[in-house]
Amino acid sequence: VQLQASGGGLVQAGGSLRLSCAASGGIARINTMGWYRQAPGRQRELVARITSGGSTNYANSVKGRFAISRDNAKKTVYLQMNSLKPEDTAVYYCNGQIIPAGTMWPRDYWGQGTLVTVSS
Repeated sequence: VQLQASGGGLVQAGGSLRLSCAASGGIARINTMGWYRQAPGRQRELVARITSGGSTNYANSVKGRFAISRDNAKKTVYLQMNSLKPEDTAVYYCNGQIIPAGTMWPRDYWGQGTLVTVSS
């Protein structure tokens, strides 16, 4: 099982970016998927997550600006980021609680990280 993230880049404050993360490999089921971020010198923190049924929750710092969604058929989770601020600069990691094919229990999988840089 692999998670492949894409969509990071350099954007000016106030701009937008859309991150994508696609799961691949032998997968029986994908439960909750989410996005985390880690800024230099700081711990990794939850940005947003979405259950298989579509329920979402967000970090207070991104509420009203970011939107998480998923396409279960494509095994892909998205993060639409609007009104970006310099403090959103970080490496963004996608996460999936995935049940591999042939097993019964979910495991945590992480994407490789994609850098988002917001200039002031």
